[in-house]
Amino acid sequence: MIDTKIFNNTKRAFILKSNSDLKRSVFIFRLMSFPFLVPVLTFFTNLSLKLKLPVEWIIRKTIFAQFCGGESQKECLPLVKLMYSKNVHSVLDYSVEGKETEADFDKAAENKIAIIKFASEAKEIPFAVAKPTGLGRFSIWEKVTCNEVLSAEEEKEWERIKDRFERVCQAAYDYNTKLLIDAEESWMQDAADQLCEEMMKKFNKEKVIIYNTLQCYRWDRLTYTKELHERASKEDFKLGFKIVRGAYMEKENKRAKRKGYPTPICEDKEATDVNFNAVMTYCLDNLEDIWLFIGTHNEVSSYMALQLLGQKGVDLNDDRIWFGQLYGMSDHISYNIGAENSNAIKLLPFGPIRDVVPYLIRRAEENSSVQGEAGRELALLLEEQHRRDGQYVKRVE
Repeated sequence: MIDTKIFNNTKRAFILKSNSDLKRSVFIFRLMSFPFLVPVLTFFTNLSLKLKLPVEWIIRKTIFAQFCGGESQKECLPLVKLMYSKNVHSVLDYSVEGKETEADFDKAAENKIAIIKFASEAKEIPFAVAKPTGLGRFSIWEKVTCNEVLSAEEEKEWERIKDRFERVCQAAYDYNTKLLIDAEESWMQDAADQLCEEMMKKFNKEKVIIYNTLQCYRWDRLTYTKELHERASKEDFKLGFKIVRGAYMEKENKRAKRKGYPTPICEDKEATDVNFNAVMTYCLDNLEDIWLFIGTHNEVSSYMALQLLGQKGVDLNDDRIWFGQLYGMSDHISYNIGAENSNAIKLLPFGPIRDVVPYLIRRAEENSSVQGEAGRELALLLEEQHRRDGQYVKRVE
């Protein structure tokens, strides 16, 4: 039986953090607990970079150190190995966003293939990750999703996107590295879902290589999962899913209201939690056909999954089940699950500091906007700080 207090062990959770690391994390999450500060700091960060002021060292020592592993794959390796010593694996994610040219997309595809090859040579890195709009313009994904007629040039562009997508998936298959395909906004997602299904049909015959991401704040994802499972059973291929709650709720609701269509998002957080747990349970009930990456910072869902695996007699380190969190967040889940010999993994972003600033800003905005997110992290960090201070006092006495 898994201890109900498994996630309360802050000593294990922050075992890799020095006292100075802990202080930095406390400082960052204190700032994020005041939502009004994030837009102000974002404005000054972007302005400083635009004016080419020497602020990169400040970013590196603070938010970059908190949420990124380094500027290159090689720079990430010491951290990857350190986390692995505590049974926490890594997914390297080149987190450069906002590129728009064909040359950028070609470079992104080659970069993903290089990361897949790099991961295949390191037992600590069982997964790679790819973002659909990193391989082609958002507007093309959107038009295909909406079944709009493409111009001749757009048709060629869409063919190039599909070619990049397949080359990345082929590399994952060739190098035997599992590949997580990110989910994005609902109005481009159908096109990505269709390509993911085609790639799963091609590469997930014997085992799962390609994983699609399900954003469970979308109320239709359980139905989608069941329908795809039915098709996969008929056509004899396996499914891989990464399940998350979702990252674009405000944007989704605003767009639905503006354009006058029903929002695809669950009515509230409680409904999202119910939907997430329902999708997770369905997948765990069908492990012969569906392999699952549980991407959550939620203790209840994580504990529920561990309980279900125990009830089914499934080994916690079964390769079909992974528990993933973002680097710099929810260490109390990652390291405590890793200590129980479960498959724990951190998504480890990297890239040149200036190029990953959009990712870092998004991370800060999400932490400050999600109710209780920054506050929960801060409370755990302070608890560990107090524990260490108490230990120090006892040693002195």
